[in-house]
Amino acid sequence: MKPIWWDSARAALAGADPTMAAIIAACGEGHLVSRDDPFQTLARSIVGQQISVAAAQSVWNRLAARARTMTPERVSRMRLATLRDCGLSGRKAEYLKDLAGHFVSGAIDPSHWPEADDDSLIAELTAVRGVGRWTAEMLLIFNLQRPDVFPVDDIGLLRGIGRNYLEGSSPSRSEALAIGENWRPWRSVATWYLWRSLDPLPVEY
Repeated sequence: MKPIWWDSARAALAGADPTMAAIIAACGEGHLVSRDDPFQTLARSIVGQQISVAAAQSVWNRLAARARTMTPERVSRMRLATLRDCGLSGRKAEYLKDLAGHFVSGAIDPSHWPEADDDSLIAELTAVRGVGRWTAEMLLIFNLQRPDVFPVDDIGLLRGIGRNYLEGSSPSRSEALAIGENWRPWRSVATWYLWRSLDPLPVEY
């Protein structure tokens, strides 16, 4: 389902930034999609760390086929060797099992997340092994659909900024943050469109 604020965000970004307006027009009517499953969002983010969208989807497809049902209970029982056979590195396999264990034990409890602010949620999630700030930000964008998340360490976001705003040069973190200030309070939306400017396949976690 499309976020209720999506069309307003699109219009605001397009009206304030001609470059973003062109990107939005080229992308058509697509929009951010939530999977409504916090475990799968975090698990997909772990799988997708530091690899391309296409590679991450390939690994996820193999993982889902082996698991048959991608629930914390099922993944927590899978062997590390089985997870590695799906294309995960040894470390990612450990992270995924640890994440599943946190859900099974109740150490991660999504019931209070809708009321929590972004920074508090990031602090809670990054206490879990293998969940860094980027992974937490993917949950904020794709599961909770927070509108103003700016994952400045994301490789795709930086490439998108470089291609569209810096004539192909790679931005520094500070440059990316400065450019992103122009997109408040809709930086999640700007990020999504910059990803799409690089790859027509919608990014989903």
